[in-house]
Amino acid sequence: MKPFSNFVFFHSQHVLLACIPKRFFVYVSLFGCLCGGFVNLAPASEPSNFQLRASAQADSTGIFLGQIIDSRDPLPALRLCDSPAFGKISVLTREQITGLLRDAGADLTVTNWLGAEAVRVSRRSRAFTEADLLNLPTDTLQRDYVKDKGELELRPTRPWTELNLPDEPLTLKILELPTAGVTSAFITRFQICTAREGLGVWQTTVQARVWREAWVAHSAIKRGEPLGTADLARERRDVLSVREALADFSTPDPALQLAEPVPSGNLLLARALKPRTVVHRGQIAQAVLQDGVLSITMKVEVLEDGAPGQIIRARNPLSRRDVSGKVLNEQTILITL
Repeated sequence: MKPFSNFVFFHSQHVLLACIPKRFFVYVSLFGCLCGGFVNLAPASEPSNFQLRASAQADSTGIFLGQIIDSRDPLPALRLCDSPAFGKISVLTREQITGLLRDAGADLTVTNWLGAEAVRVSRRSRAFTEADLLNLPTDTLQRDYVKDKGELELRPTRPWTELNLPDEPLTLKILELPTAGVTSAFITRFQICTAREGLGVWQTTVQARVWREAWVAHSAIKRGEPLGTADLARERRDVLSVREALADFSTPDPALQLAEPVPSGNLLLARALKPRTVVHRGQIAQAVLQDGVLSITMKVEVLEDGAPGQIIRARNPLSRRDVSGKVLNEQTILITL
């Protein structure tokens, strides 16, 4: 039998292989293009595994290639266009995406698409609850108004209606506060924004507290009592209504005393403390006058109370002359000329 001239047959281990003419592959390729085609990427010899999704979600930063395409291979972080406004939908057809890829300078050539004819892109969203409502204005008011006075706590006076807002970082801008600022109860207007857009303006009424660890008198403290023996304790108190500076120390300093009486249960203010008096009016103390290596001491009559480091007046009982001096301790005054 005469072998067919265009085919050569090989027989090995019961497997029959044929060398088929090259024009056969050309026909197959043309048939494939007419019946569906292929998606080509650069380089064109590699088959595409891109598939367009029917729907996708994005945030305010824009629509990216990886959000609308399914692929087994890693995709570049390629931004195609702006995302829709919150609550709106953008529809991108295959032709539009091809143009966006071209405009972005992507090294991708799409001759045919797999998957949906177009993708509907919406914004990711989440419920904005009462807890979210309190967290955002609390952070803003703490930073801009309360500062280091204490820890701000807000509570709404009315139930908050849950909102649907973008699922991305949000910021709050205070638009209006009462003239008195942050008080125990106030109305505030604020705007909530993403990094690139404002979402709306709201208004709410809240109750406020500013909590801080402070010194409190557990029993009545008399004027002039040394701080070291005063009945004081640290408590967490609401200090929002306190307009003066609070006494601030880690442990009671025996060198201080009460400058005014403090009723039981009251906060201890900074103005209620003063250096402890060690010399008193009418007391006879030793005055030291120094001039270089020369030192003269004499007895003087103290004319006013004084604490260490304070300048007080004293009188020489012999000459009846008044002098000024710095209190060094309970018995000594350094005379200044």
